[in-house]
Amino acid sequence: MKALLGTVVDPYGVKKNVAVIVDSGYIRDIVPPDRLGEYDVDETYGGEGYLILPGLINAHTHVAMARFRGLGEDLPTDRWLEEVIWPAELQWTPREIHRWALIGMAEALANGSTTINDHYFFADEIARASLELGIRAFIGQTVMDEVDFPLAKPGDGFRFFKRWDGRSSLVKPTMAPHATNTVSLELMREIGEFARERDALIHVHLSQSRREVETVKRRYGLTPVGYLRRAGVLDRKLVGVHGIYLDGEEVELYSRSGATLVHCSLSMAKLEGRIAPVIELAERGTNVALGNDSPNPSGLMDMFEEMRFSAVLNRVWRRRTDVASAKEVFRWATFGGARALGLKAGLVRPGQLADLVLLNARKPQFLPGRNPYSHTVYSARGSDVEVVMVNGEAVYRNGLFTKIGKTIDELWESSLQ
Repeated sequence: MKALLGTVVDPYGVKKNVAVIVDSGYIRDIVPPDRLGEYDVDETYGGEGYLILPGLINAHTHVAMARFRGLGEDLPTDRWLEEVIWPAELQWTPREIHRWALIGMAEALANGSTTINDHYFFADEIARASLELGIRAFIGQTVMDEVDFPLAKPGDGFRFFKRWDGRSSLVKPTMAPHATNTVSLELMREIGEFARERDALIHVHLSQSRREVETVKRRYGLTPVGYLRRAGVLDRKLVGVHGIYLDGEEVELYSRSGATLVHCSLSMAKLEGRIAPVIELAERGTNVALGNDSPNPSGLMDMFEEMRFSAVLNRVWRRRTDVASAKEVFRWATFGGARALGLKAGLVRPGQLADLVLLNARKPQFLPGRNPYSHTVYSARGSDVEVVMVNGEAVYRNGLFTKIGKTIDELWESSLQ
């Protein structure tokens, strides 16, 4: 057994000066530290001044795009994709995907993400890299048929899912149609039928550019959300991403569907100068999650940064200060992501998966410590993370990725070779 000592901060409460007991991949108990002797604990982490958080759920990623960091700066989404990213992606090899996926995932893991939900090409290589690091990963092979893109053949998405379905407790395959304008209605229907048969999640970009909205309306006479409904995929198994151009009618329709909206505030603010209507969605009962998107354009895989931007940009966008409290944004980044992916996680409670983050709050930016939610969202940085536990195993500890036996510095050096 293992124990984490400190103050528990989860979306529904704070428990000061406790020990979280971990056994066989799950949280077994939460007790006062003086009761540790009642358990067969052989490893302890943390202590006074530490925060114990549920693992951050990075609900939308393209981790291998760490290779493209800094390319195509200051371009809108369509030009960024078509002029910079898609041509660069045609140069991918499986070996390079594996290498850069490992780097992108390691960055996310070191910054407190215990789970990623990835949407990309050569998905087998991304899955293998995730197992090497020990991060929990939902992975889909990106597919499209309205754009001629050799790496996104529709059949590859179905075959990837079948290869990985039930293969690992850490890697879960998903269906990953690219977007409402790059996937035909016929293919989306086929994906929906397959997903229902296999009880699979569908992870799709939604309303992320004006051109997407215009294309779907011209092609089908529908909004992107209307397109998803007609395809038969608009339900609780849908994880839609971005949604920055959703109109009022779409907000209502989406809210009634049970689908999740993943808010990527930093990347969309940078690419399009907009953010999603997540406040309106959340007020109507939509499950909201957060994601870093990719290292390009967001710049870094740090969910603390994403929480901070989400909280602040929602206030700026709506010109109101009474929206997106620190506690609510923290819930999006933890329990919201877990709910989207069907994980028994996102809370620090007995019976939950032992996907946990130990944050060193013995630093000036956490003083005076009176509001842990505010300090976690507005003061914490990924560099404050000391231990990341996935499935009860400390897979990251003080700069060391324990399963691959490399430090952050060694990983950096290897990336230059």
